[in-house]
Amino acid sequence: HPEVTMTLKLSEAYPDHVFASDCPSRIVLDHVTSKWGVLVLVGLAEESPLRWGELRRRVQGVSEKMLAQTLRTLEADGFVSRHAFAVVPPHVEYALTPLGEELAERLVDLMSWIVEHADGIVGAAASA
Repeated sequence: HPEVTMTLKLSEAYPDHVFASDCPSRIVLDHVTSKWGVLVLVGLAEESPLRWGELRRRVQGVSEKMLAQTLRTLEADGFVSRHAFAVVPPHVEYALTPLGEELAERLVDLMSWIVEHADGIVGAAASA
């Protein structure tokens, strides 16, 4: 597909109609752009592999349940790999797959933009 630019409409670049309610891209978009999905992917992009506890400390505020659910989803989608070592106590590490690394590159740019503008956006919303 051609590179999408501001002058090229998404629907022209992807004639399969990404705006259609039954487009598979919606499922991936939901998984990838959830708050925890983005933070897990970006966290693993900074340092990988990470153990469960290390990842939970990196992504502050995520509950055990949400981290487990997010990791299962990202693993099922092929963005994250899980490696369990046969030791006692259990030792599991999570890392980005090549597909996850490709996605994380794009998310890091998005997160950089968000961090750069967050104070102004939140401040404007609070004073409105």
